Amino acid sequence: MAKDYYQVLGVARGASLPDIKKAYRKLARKHHPDLNPGDKAAEARFKEIQEAYAVLSDPKKRAQYDQFGTAGDFPRGGGPERQGGPGFEGFDFSGYGSSSFRDFFDNLFSGAAGRTPGPEVAGPGRGEDLHYAMTVGFEDAIHGVKTRLRVNRLASCEACGGRGTVSTGKTSSCATCGGTGRSFVQRGFMKFSGACPACAGRGQATGEECGACRGAGAVQISDLISVRIPPGVDGGSKVRVPGRGNAGRGGGPAGDLFISIDVTPHPLFKRLGTHISLKVPVTVPEATLGAKIEVPTLWGKTVIRIPPGTKSGQKFRIKGEGAPVPGKKVRGDEVVEVFIVPPPFDDQRIRDMMKELEQLSGPNPRENLGGK
Repeated sequence: MAKDYYQVLGVARGASLPDIKKAYRKLARKHHPDLNPGDKAAEARFKEIQEAYAVLSDPKKRAQYDQFGTAGDFPRGGGPERQGGPGFEGFDFSGYGSSSFRDFFDNLFSGAAGRTPGPEVAGPGRGEDLHYAMTVGFEDAIHGVKTRLRVNRLASCEACGGRGTVSTGKTSSCATCGGTGRSFVQRGFMKFSGACPACAGRGQATGEECGACRGAGAVQISDLISVRIPPGVDGGSKVRVPGRGNAGRGGGPAGDLFISIDVTPHPLFKRLGTHISLKVPVTVPEATLGAKIEVPTLWGKTVIRIPPGTKSGQKFRIKGEGAPVPGKKVRGDEVVEVFIVPPPFDDQRIRDMMKELEQLSGPNPRENLGGK
């Protein structure tokens, strides 16, 4: 199984380069062999961390790893004696229709030239989606918020228009396939032949490799994006920002940016789907005699009526004061749970009144509990 370099460093797939460097330094210090003499596990872990950092800190290698799951170069040349990486032992080809199987071989040969494929490999293609995590406040999640997010992504190279090559006005034999237009890749005991990814099977080079992007057709940028978080999002919600993923291949459309939302807790309110719960204290007289009390909501203050004889734990529903349903002009409810707060016991007058109230109270409320 291929290693997940993001998991090795403990960072998200959309992590910025500074975040990757920070995670690498922290792990490298922890597992450095000099700090763990004789610990073979720490030594192996340190090598694994170095390997992951070497790929993820290099924009070109990272782009190739994100697309193909590997950052290793394939040997160049168009001859049939090319040797590849791991074989196809255990690979399940079931479920591949003719189109899917063709796509499989397109992807296989797109990496054969040892670089991120340009548009000539398989024509224009949609860019990769990016995924970022964002934490928002409880009330921002309810009301919605506009914010800005800095995203490290691949943008189409302006120097070559995303083609990966710069036209020179001259044609020459393709250096990758020697002008044959064919490329060979061997995987274990299986050998595959396909159109040369560098020249798209034409056998002729259409230009020189772009110096700005080194043939990748895309460059890494740090993009400051304005994002609108809609009202009603909750923890685990995803917000889609169209066209802000990685650049497409050969002029194809860019992928999308997906933002995973995490919501910080609120000191008073709790969320249950679209409903909001709140615990509110009431006094003994209010619970006994009934009262109108003011309670907070996420949309302002409102007044509710507490009926006489209210008990602790009794709940009251306020319609339409909960969280919005995303995309709809509907809100949930706020559920107010009251609990009775006893009066101060160190006031002698209150103590005397409580003793008098004890005499006036009805039968023992626990006499029907049974027991010996």
